[in-house]
Amino acid sequence: MNGLNSIISSFSAEEQQRFIVFLEKRNKRVDTKNIQLFKLAQKGETSTKLICEALYGAQKREAFYTLKQRLYESLIDFVANNKIQGENSVDMLLIKYVLAARDFLLHKNNKAGYKILDKAEIIAKEHQLFPILNEIYHTKIQYAHTIPSIDFNKTVAYFKENQRALFLEEELNIVYAKVRHALKINTHKHTLDFESLINKLFKEHRINIQQDLSFKSLYQLIAIVNISAFIHNDYLKTEVFLTETYNILTKKKGKEKQVFYHIRVLFVIANTFFRNKKFNESLTYLDSMHGYMLQHKKKYFNRFYLNYNLLLALNYNYTNKQETAIKLLETVLQKKHSDIKTILEIKLSLITFYFQSNEFKKAMQLYSKFYHSDQWYIDKAGVEWTIKKNLIEILLHLELQNIDLFESRLLSFKRKHIQFLLEINQKRVITFLKLVEQYYKNPASATTSDFFDLVERSFVFVEAKQEDIFVMSFYAWLKSKMIQQPIYEVTLALIEKVQLQSTH
Repeated sequence: MNGLNSIISSFSAEEQQRFIVFLEKRNKRVDTKNIQLFKLAQKGETSTKLICEALYGAQKREAFYTLKQRLYESLIDFVANNKIQGENSVDMLLIKYVLAARDFLLHKNNKAGYKILDKAEIIAKEHQLFPILNEIYHTKIQYAHTIPSIDFNKTVAYFKENQRALFLEEELNIVYAKVRHALKINTHKHTLDFESLINKLFKEHRINIQQDLSFKSLYQLIAIVNISAFIHNDYLKTEVFLTETYNILTKKKGKEKQVFYHIRVLFVIANTFFRNKKFNESLTYLDSMHGYMLQHKKKYFNRFYLNYNLLLALNYNYTNKQETAIKLLETVLQKKHSDIKTILEIKLSLITFYFQSNEFKKAMQLYSKFYHSDQWYIDKAGVEWTIKKNLIEILLHLELQNIDLFESRLLSFKRKHIQFLLEINQKRVITFLKLVEQYYKNPASATTSDFFDLVERSFVFVEAKQEDIFVMSFYAWLKSKMIQQPIYEVTLALIEKVQLQSTH
């Protein structure tokens, strides 16, 4: 049942309801139990014994396995139908054109066949759909003898040119996959020489970023570099590369037809500037991103709506516009969205904003909606996000004087995450928690010179302008206790200090 449960849990509430309607239309018999099985899976039921009892009143396992397989196949059909009707409409249209053209050519209706292929070629070139172009040229060459007026050599030249573009795109895709695989199998991430790996793979696959890459390939290249920034917590090194690559990208022909990837690139660059605490630059790229989101009758607006507003709110929060940031995210959360990962990030950001403004009860009220297990959140949002979630909960319980819960959450955190933090060389989190525990045992000690010295000795910060903005936010809470100033004021003061240092 785990496979079924995993697929079903990825559906939004609206998609789950539409799938039930989909099953109802398919069912020819009234006693079909696929909807019952779906609803059991919806609730998270995985026990074969309990499901058989609920469906049949007996342990009819063979009937259950047959039913499960049919439901699984229905899920695949449902998802496939949704995708055909969704964003990839251009791809599906071109595939239909190619199939229709081949049918005409097969039945000697050659002029009509080639006319359709010509139309498909123009659209595929505009969207840089190299695999489909490959099929179009293959068909044109195959039936070239039927149309004497066709420039055969020119068609072959286009075919070979497209093959090179397709090969380059696929090679970069392989590099991207190899990098992700290396990260997955290398649990000690800090020991991975990322730059050497990238250089080795580029040389191995003969990739030169100055050559003509497709818009999609350029996005993948940016995505690879962005992984490096995340691992090494060094967005400064990637900033120049990202902007220079973007300038190459915007000069490429057909960019206006690849709005989806253009938006993604703009988001990556805006996020990089935010992480480097260059908020004006981040907002400039976000504004450009929003402009592209409005293009083509807002075709991709909903797809990027959450990411755009989250990053916009984060920029507002760290530029002394916290009320605006809070209102923005509160408004976003009033509507239902299917992007679970980004919704979780938005909720945690809003909790952080409430926390920084001393609205601890509001923060806890929103936090109480995190009712799943840690493993569920790790699967949906990642282990780093889950650790931040647990850290903010510990601090919230401390601020609200929920002593028993504070102690139990602190103990649970140590048991679950200490080993992982040691593996990724994040001992500072462990040190931070020790200082939090000391403050809890003796709050008055936070203002003493001994505590100041202890903090100074305990933390080894990287160069200030390179320090992670979220790490600084946690440290700001501790410093607010030391100097007895509001958390948000201390946070902004730390940011301003870093920005001043960056200009010198």
